[in-house]
Amino acid sequence: MKKGISYWSFTGKSYKEAFEYAKNAGFDGVEVTLNPEGEVTMDTPDEQILEIKKQADEAGIELYSVATGLFWSYSFTSNDKAVREKAIKIARRELEIAKLLGCDSVLVVPGLVDEDTPYDVAYDRALCAMRELAPYAEELGVMVGVENVWNKFMLSPLEYRDFIDKVGSSYVKAYFDVGNVVYDGWPEQWISILGNRICKIHIKDYIRNDRTLAGFCELLDGDVDFAKVLAALESVGYNGFCTAEMFAKDDKTGFDAVEKAAQAYKKIFM
Repeated sequence: MKKGISYWSFTGKSYKEAFEYAKNAGFDGVEVTLNPEGEVTMDTPDEQILEIKKQADEAGIELYSVATGLFWSYSFTSNDKAVREKAIKIARRELEIAKLLGCDSVLVVPGLVDEDTPYDVAYDRALCAMRELAPYAEELGVMVGVENVWNKFMLSPLEYRDFIDKVGSSYVKAYFDVGNVVYDGWPEQWISILGNRICKIHIKDYIRNDRTLAGFCELLDGDVDFAKVLAALESVGYNGFCTAEMFAKDDKTGFDAVEKAAQAYKKIFM
């Protein structure tokens, strides 16, 4: 398995700086992020995206995935059709950016259930959106990774597995976040059930008894049994990137979260 780090883990640093630091810290790759502002946005020209790829190549860093938080604002399951169409547009551009960077996957939040969006309606809309994206993903040769997040949706590994199967495309798979299921489950069980449907892994840690967002903590300070997680990943034949998705709270250098993740990875991947 390969060691990755999210660009979100860097504070106020350019991609060039992030790539160089990640390499020196022992990471194999960096997950690029599509943001409202910064070096990679919806409006970033292809030439600038290719320059970022060049910077990664020069640093000896792999680019393997593109993530974005835009789907929280533009949901595939929104009651507003215009918002749902915007979500598709974002996902298509995300796939195009990934292709330019040489990445083989993107991360999408499939939608959410809320007071105004019933579970069954959200499910059908998310399924329809993923099926719509699948042909374009296949055309570009980039997988859509559907992430499990705190969205009151796909609340069990069985539903997660069956959702991926119902999409019916080898280019739509699961982007599994280890820390996001500790609230009410055990990540190694989810991994075993999802099996070869997993295209990428996010690594986070969580204190189970906290049961709030404050439960997310530094790697190795929570209740994730990383030995069991790695054993489960090996048992299903996963050998891709495991991306530390850490966010610095009081970052003095811009690299604090990355350095902490790097030190934890030395213990996790012994």
